[in-house]
Amino acid sequence: MMARIYGLETEYGLAHTPGEDRRRIGPEEIARYLFRPVVSWGRSSNVFLPNGSRLYLDVGSHPEYATAECDSLPDLLAQDRAGEALMIDLLDQAQEALAADGLTGRIHMVKNNTDAAGNSYGSHENFLIRRGLDFNRLTTVLLPFLVTRQLLVGAGAIIPRTSSFHPDEDVTRTDMTFGLSARSDVMWEGLSSATTRSRPIINARDEPHADAEKYRRLHVIVGDSSMSTATSALKLGSAVLMLDLIEQGARLPDHGLRHPVRDIRVIARDLTGRTVLERSDGSTTTPLGLLADYRDRAAHLVETGDHSLGDEALAAYVIDLWSRMLTAVEAQDFAGVDTEIDWVIKRTLIDRAMARGDIGLSDPQIQRLDIAYHDITPATGLFPRLEAAGLAKSLVSRQAQDAAKEAPPQTTRAAVRGEFIRAAHDARRDYTVDWVHLRLNDESGRAVALKDPFSPTHPQAEALIAGL
Repeated sequence: MMARIYGLETEYGLAHTPGEDRRRIGPEEIARYLFRPVVSWGRSSNVFLPNGSRLYLDVGSHPEYATAECDSLPDLLAQDRAGEALMIDLLDQAQEALAADGLTGRIHMVKNNTDAAGNSYGSHENFLIRRGLDFNRLTTVLLPFLVTRQLLVGAGAIIPRTSSFHPDEDVTRTDMTFGLSARSDVMWEGLSSATTRSRPIINARDEPHADAEKYRRLHVIVGDSSMSTATSALKLGSAVLMLDLIEQGARLPDHGLRHPVRDIRVIARDLTGRTVLERSDGSTTTPLGLLADYRDRAAHLVETGDHSLGDEALAAYVIDLWSRMLTAVEAQDFAGVDTEIDWVIKRTLIDRAMARGDIGLSDPQIQRLDIAYHDITPATGLFPRLEAAGLAKSLVSRQAQDAAKEAPPQTTRAAVRGEFIRAAHDARRDYTVDWVHLRLNDESGRAVALKDPFSPTHPQAEALIAGL
């Protein structure tokens, strides 16, 4: 079985519903309440935690959780759910602090990618790749997959029926449709080193967080935040299998899409997967055709065990769900995936709500439902109730989630980082940590560089920890 390191970065949205005092609190003030325990624990709003993850406040007052490095899909799913659980803990404490200060109302946290003002925030996937791999070929081959993948794993969103192809153009929001992804409308390039004003599907910034002579980090910023762990498994698992195919030299089409930015928007509005896509060589294909071809090639890797998902049962599940989703789209019969795929679950809820109330997509009730699907606030969140009722499948047990809140994966360098953080914090020592370095901020200035993300042990780091 191959080995690979991967992780997720998830930004969360914040909002406040006024209470009796009618005072509305903005995101910046909410964030200050939310991060009080974090600052008290780590003396900063940007900290690494004992489970190896990073928690910080990103631009626009968005809390962000970056998982520890994982080398198996089960670990990454558990780490992602642990991030949600940690955010909920902070949310509960912030709500109590708000009440103690005499402020009413409820704080909400949502795991989605757009707010009511049209601002977008991300869910970023990170994959370690070998430095010797031709990066231009990798991105050319991978882009058509990332453009079409939303048909399988989009979060679903109410979006304008037509889309702008330029970031400065206004689009009317009166004529709406249910689409696969709202994230697709804020992508402006296939590949770029930018991340905000001109968002690319793949971020080209070369920041490996590892031995730069051996590795490079692939930073994918096009994906939706997933509520369903089954959707997450397919989103991440299919991407890992595609990278495995590319690194093994599989004969994948070298011709990219001629209009990837236009295509990603058009695909987002076509739930049938039959949009005609033009390749750079003039040939044509469809999302269904491309994804079926990729599935067949990925299935061979799973059959032979030559992949980097780290778990054979979950790898088989990824291929099975991939196949069932293609069948569902082709037949337009989603009964076989209606508890697993976010956009399918959400569309079912919206269709039922519209049928009950004889209302349309522009109705505020439907717009609230769209947001409520992503709300992780314990008192108001919809998705946990769907899971509890068996209407949404869960691949992560409460036991696995709670374990991942406390401890990092034990098969990557996150294990060393987590042990150092816990030991240094318990010993009340001043320290600095990033993805690669561990440092004691004392007269000795002792520091260790963890350049191998695959190694869960490091003699110099262990000596540093023992000295605490």
